[in-house]
Amino acid sequence: MSLKSFPKPSELPVPAGAEGWEKIYPYYLVFQDKLKDQEDAKFWFCDSQHWPTVYKPFETIGGEFAVKCLGQYNARHLMIPNANGIEFRVHLGYLYMSPIPVPEDQIAERVPHFEQRVGHYFQNWEELLKQWHIKVRGTIDEMETLSFSKLPDMVPMDDITTGKAMDGSEVLLENYDRLIQLAYQNWQYHFEFLNLGYIAYLDFFNFCKDVFPNIPDQSIATMVQGVDMELFRPDDELKQLAKRAVELGIQSAFSNTDDVDATLAAVRASSGGDQWIRQYEEAQDPWFNFTVGNGFYGHDKYWKDHQEIPLGYIADYIRRLDEGQEIMRPTEELIAEKERIVEEYRDLLEGENQALFDAKRQLAATAYPYVENHNFYIEHWTMGVFWRKVRELSRMMHAEGFWTEPDDLLYLNRNEVRDALFDLVTGWGVGAQPIGPTYWPEEIERRRKIVDALKTARPAPALNTPPASITEPFTRMLWGITTEQVQQWLAPARKSKAAACAAWRPPRAWSRASPASSTTRTSWPKCSRARSWSPP
Repeated sequence: MSLKSFPKPSELPVPAGAEGWEKIYPYYLVFQDKLKDQEDAKFWFCDSQHWPTVYKPFETIGGEFAVKCLGQYNARHLMIPNANGIEFRVHLGYLYMSPIPVPEDQIAERVPHFEQRVGHYFQNWEELLKQWHIKVRGTIDEMETLSFSKLPDMVPMDDITTGKAMDGSEVLLENYDRLIQLAYQNWQYHFEFLNLGYIAYLDFFNFCKDVFPNIPDQSIATMVQGVDMELFRPDDELKQLAKRAVELGIQSAFSNTDDVDATLAAVRASSGGDQWIRQYEEAQDPWFNFTVGNGFYGHDKYWKDHQEIPLGYIADYIRRLDEGQEIMRPTEELIAEKERIVEEYRDLLEGENQALFDAKRQLAATAYPYVENHNFYIEHWTMGVFWRKVRELSRMMHAEGFWTEPDDLLYLNRNEVRDALFDLVTGWGVGAQPIGPTYWPEEIERRRKIVDALKTARPAPALNTPPASITEPFTRMLWGITTEQVQQWLAPARKSKAAACAAWRPPRAWSRASPASSTTRTSWPKCSRARSWSPP
């Protein structure tokens, strides 16, 4: 016998020391007492795959932008017949989601809009994707131009003689607003193609499961996966640098890569070291805009800012090369294996089914690689620049006495940051002391204790009563939330709800490649045999 439901939000205990946690997040992100009946009637699941640790207030920006923008492409852009967006809340510091169903009587009327819009993308894929790269790069380039410098003691004389009539503080405020807007902009671009990639893959997946009932999921993935992926480029660049170091015979320079300056100095002092340094510097733009985290937290470390990380990977690859190991991805073998599997299954079909197989596989093979590649441009590159600018702003305000630690801005939400900035420029502008240095240090310490207390408890995997079956296609594909998974979470009735929650592990959903890992892809989105619409 199994439990029938998960705890309600109000039933989960608040960790000692975290009382009042709701007030550190925006009102619209937490469950509301006045909406208790409506919110308790919905099934919410925790996305600990993308947000595995407790949010600091500023960090909710990643969840807000990502989930909002994902949903808009279902509900407003593509008009997916049976999938709207996703409601989301922060509860006890973790992100919970509840997919919004499309009413049965609205599904049919959305189909022609969906076919027209999806058809436009699939028929013009290459040109539209080229435009996507231009848009995303333009956003990143503009973000790089933003700066957050200390305001001067007095405005330059040129501002007087030219009649500028402004003190420069408007630039500081504008740059902050623009930083937030640019991040939001690229998160909208992020999902322009993502759901299309999943649509094409799910369509091919369902077709294969129909005509080949026993086909392994991995065989379907292999038939559409990309081999020469941009997401692999950062790792490939490190491998090439390791090979070059071995060719130059400078392996000894990498004996202690935790000391970045000493390592690079040792390389420069070596014969041929300047050649290696040039290659190393060329690789950094853009491939060192890569994180060992997932891009959603202010504490994520990026190669560009923590070069001991890529240097450490290079040192490991050098060691493996010296041991005679092959470190490069076996691209030709992967292509051959992919072609073999395609032909093996294609030959089992004939006539219309073979033509459908060709068309659906080709569409998925064209669209699905974006699902992997976009991660570099958004989670890694965009968010790497974003967090670097956030740290620059935080440290400038730390120097002005607004908080005690350089990165304490993360304990404010993004709207509070703007208020603190206006407080700073007001005090500066009139020659008075701002209020922030007497207000924020104590408040941040209070919030720090709350966040630390929230971290002592694991999140519940889900909240409230689940539906009899999970049918929403993106919930199943993107997060692996299936009826079977939910039943596993509920656990035997002899276990307490708390024990069931403690035993939970997040599903592996959107896969990411990471350097120093295996040379072939090992995880793909969990797909179900959800029967739904098919793209035209």
